[in-house]
Amino acid sequence: MKLEEGKDYYIEDGMYVFTEHFLRKRAYCCENGCRHCPYGFKKITTPSSPPDTQSERDEQTS
Repeated sequence: MKLEEGKDYYIEDGMYVFTEHFLRKRAYCCENGCRHCPYGFKKITTPSSPPDTQSERDEQTS
């Protein structure tokens, strides 16, 4: 499959970002949390370390 810059992907900070057009053309979700995912997949991330301050702990509970 030949990719066309601007239609299938663009480059941001040296990284390739696939567009919704390309992801639909590919026809399946890779479950990597792509920025333009047309399938609604949202990658769940958890903090790698506990909150350092009381205000950060409060933000997590609200």
